Amino acid sequence: MKPGRRFQFRLYVVGNAPNSLQAMANLNALCRTHLPDQCDIEVVDVLREPRRALSDGVFMTPMLLTLGPLPRRRIVGTLSRPEQILMALGREAIAA
Repeated sequence: MKPGRRFQFRLYVVGNAPNSLQAMANLNALCRTHLPDQCDIEVVDVLREPRRALSDGVFMTPMLLTLGPLPRRRIVGTLSRPEQILMALGREAIAA
């Protein structure tokens, strides 16, 4: 990734449902651990903004949309496997 480029994520959730809370926590941990200072995260609650979810083609939650850098990706689930998410983003896990 070129210097100065940031990952832009939009995470669709359903209120405080356990899977939604887990996905938020996992995404924050992934960004903090593997992509420090490189992520912008927007959380959209489909209960509050159902039309927005429909316009983005979201029919399951939690769902992560990667808006940038391209290509766009859709990842469904609690985001509990950071290695697979990083691979989908074209990044490798940093050994801790």
